[in-house]
Amino acid sequence: MTAILGISAFYHDSAAALIVDGEIIAAAQEERFTRVKQDASFPSQAIDYCLREAGLSADEIDYVGFYEKPFLKFERLLETTLAFAPFGFRAFLNTIPSWLQTKLHLPRIIKRELQGKYQKRIVFCEHHDSHAASAFFPSPFEEAAILTVDGVGEWATAAYGVGQGNRIKIQSELHYPHSPGLLYSAFTYYCGFRVNSGEYKLMGLAPYGEPRFADLIREKLVDIKADGSIRLDLSYFNFCHGLTMTSTRFHKLFGGPPRQPETEIKQRHKDLAASIQLVLEEILLKMVQHVHMETQQTRFCMAGGVALNCVANGRILREGPFDEVWIQPAAGDAGGALGVAQLIWHQLLNQPRSTQATDQQRGSFLGPSFDDAAIQQFLDQQQITYRCVSDDQQLCQEVARLLAKEKVVGWFQGRMEFGPRALGGRSILADPRSAQMQSILNQKIKFRESFRPFAPAVLRERVTDYFDFPERCESPYMLQLTQVQPQANIPAVTHVDGSSRLQTVDVERHGLFYQLISEFEKLTGVPLLINTSFNVRGEPPVCTPQDAWHCFMSTDLDVLVLEHFVVMKSEQSAEQMQAARKQPVGMTLD
Repeated sequence: MTAILGISAFYHDSAAALIVDGEIIAAAQEERFTRVKQDASFPSQAIDYCLREAGLSADEIDYVGFYEKPFLKFERLLETTLAFAPFGFRAFLNTIPSWLQTKLHLPRIIKRELQGKYQKRIVFCEHHDSHAASAFFPSPFEEAAILTVDGVGEWATAAYGVGQGNRIKIQSELHYPHSPGLLYSAFTYYCGFRVNSGEYKLMGLAPYGEPRFADLIREKLVDIKADGSIRLDLSYFNFCHGLTMTSTRFHKLFGGPPRQPETEIKQRHKDLAASIQLVLEEILLKMVQHVHMETQQTRFCMAGGVALNCVANGRILREGPFDEVWIQPAAGDAGGALGVAQLIWHQLLNQPRSTQATDQQRGSFLGPSFDDAAIQQFLDQQQITYRCVSDDQQLCQEVARLLAKEKVVGWFQGRMEFGPRALGGRSILADPRSAQMQSILNQKIKFRESFRPFAPAVLRERVTDYFDFPERCESPYMLQLTQVQPQANIPAVTHVDGSSRLQTVDVERHGLFYQLISEFEKLTGVPLLINTSFNVRGEPPVCTPQDAWHCFMSTDLDVLVLEHFVVMKSEQSAEQMQAARKQPVGMTLD
């Protein structure tokens, strides 16, 4: 038996992943345990969970891998500081303490966090190699082209290559500071959203605007080459040497200072979002065309934070040259933990790789689960009123009836998802036919911006009845955007431009979730539900029953379904409501 632990940490979305003899056993982000959104700290709790899931202790691990090379990244920091001296010195002083305390001492920190029980080799691989491995190795393809695009790793901001069997080979890279991810993040910052977490908000805002600034972006900010590589005019940006993303020259070009968070979103911001979204799509389509021409592959894999842009992904699927596309569900830095573990197994240890019809990621349900006994114990301890519905079909029929009556349901089933999307494990579900449901969910349950859209989870075999989506394709990880069919009456999951971020649901991956949607179809004729992550704004998705209970009682959710236990808000006492809101979030996994 060979056990390999992969780690990503100290930037954002810290995570751990464990594979045993090539099989993915567990993977989770640290934020789900600490309840700190996009937690960047060392993933101690995620590692503990992975080891427990495998029934292993730290001294039984054979290899530990880290998803990037800290010294190479530090080299980039030093060279950038010198290149922009003296302007970059303030930024350097701001970042150097974290490097001296943690990032330059990773072997010592890793061994300390593993209680000194691990004294074997620690493997460091390059950031984009981790992304590439996470894109190709879990995919269903024997060979495929690979593209990775993000803000920046060590030096690379994008890379492409080929995966064949148990090997990946990077053929070319785009280097810092010329980065499609940082270009998009600059507009995220300028429009008043948080960098490295607010990019999806910018994407959701884009359909409300017109791309009237796209020509200005192409003329002034970025030179886009035929192969999709770019060169930024750095005089408009501040990320190389300052503490912000954009410069005063950028602000003058687009008519004012950055929008302050929580202030009014004006039409100008909507138009800026539409403009940079269009430019990013153009860059990625050129990249994809070039990768196809250079690799001559018919299948395509993608990872890196930019691969979470489902609008661009939809265009790659529809307009790109590849027959099949597979995108890593945890495409951002969290997925690097899985990538480095698989890279060690296949490339370093030269272990064979087999493929299957779907993929190796098991629906990305790789996090903790809780059985009925543990959940009942929690409910009883908290004196929560509940009913147990032990029969799966009866449970799905009952929940489907509640959904058809426009009740909003917190759905907590099986293992937690790895990656940012709710896929039916930790989800909030609702009726997509309701014209008011999008507003209700945003304002009273998610407590977030009113423009944010919601995704449909649709039975795989019924997808073309409601969406303009290729029949040969699937989207189990909610990473593709498509247009809603004109005859479909599903306003709650239809964005302002007629689009929808699609999740296809099948029996093999989704089990009980598939059964629930099937029961909803029997009642309503509609084979889909609204599916959004089980959390409120500013918090990560729930991990434990206690997290779910706290979220349930702190919002206008009507129903909570914890495995086979149904909890109705209307049946809870005022004392329970008050107590739940005072309770700290978090429940141990022991």
